Amino acid sequence: MTALFKTRQNKHSASGVQWIELDNGYRVWTLRVGCGAVKVLTLHGGPGCSHEYLECLEEYLVPAGIEVIFYDQLGSWCSDQPDDDSLWQLDRFVDEIEQVRKALNLDGFYLFGHSCGGLFAIEYALKHQAHLKGLVLNSITGSLQSYTTHINHIREQLPEAVLEQIKWFEDKDDLDNEKYQGLLDDYIHRQYTCRLPEWPDALNRASEHTNHRVCNAMLGKNEFIPTGNLLGWNRWNELAEIRTATLVIAGRYDTMSPDDQKQMASIIPHSRVVICDNGSHCCMWDDPENYRRALLSFFEDVESGRL
Repeated sequence: MTALFKTRQNKHSASGVQWIELDNGYRVWTLRVGCGAVKVLTLHGGPGCSHEYLECLEEYLVPAGIEVIFYDQLGSWCSDQPDDDSLWQLDRFVDEIEQVRKALNLDGFYLFGHSCGGLFAIEYALKHQAHLKGLVLNSITGSLQSYTTHINHIREQLPEAVLEQIKWFEDKDDLDNEKYQGLLDDYIHRQYTCRLPEWPDALNRASEHTNHRVCNAMLGKNEFIPTGNLLGWNRWNELAEIRTATLVIAGRYDTMSPDDQKQMASIIPHSRVVICDNGSHCCMWDDPENYRRALLSFFEDVESGRL
């Protein structure tokens, strides 16, 4: 990359953990890594997952002089985990992001959202985009129905015997059964979540640390039939209102349809789309070179005024 991101390379010289107290009295955890004028606030997926599987962003971005801010949303691993299901609402999470922005004194920053974090990022951009310099929408689509349609299309392509077993457990409402989860791991997650033969430790930790109460409240227990309070979420008609520079990125073997990614980029005015040819939902791990190159090119082009 060019000298565009000149900064001190002692990445921890002005970084560290910062706890932020929200207006409801609970605290969320953030961590700054790197130093630089270009600042990226990350939103992990789930909902209820953790920042851990995004740790590779430090390796990809900090050497280019980009400051990365990891953040665990309320209910997630490093942050407070209240025993109150009324908190797991989309509007409250969007307001939480704005409280975090203010506490971190961010303006003219980049918001990075992966998966459900991308859904939160869309909502934040529609409400607070005056504070944004850029937006990264990683593996998200314009509506929950679009996701459901694609993930069920993937499932219907499975071998008939496998699909029958999956549906048998679902009909019995035995979704926590180890055999059911094993089928999903073997035939869905290892093909469309992360395609590496051995999943990275960071991704395994994030999976183990997921707060399923948050996920169940917002999406439901069955990923093929959502029942949570995000049911009906649809922003296809509002995407054109996002005027900030946007990178839409996903894997070719993603749980989100690549066609949806292209459609999103065709609607958002100042955007580009990158489909990582070898990647899945976690293309930051299974197609790292294409992924890293796409991120750095996007930040450089926005900073130089080319996007």
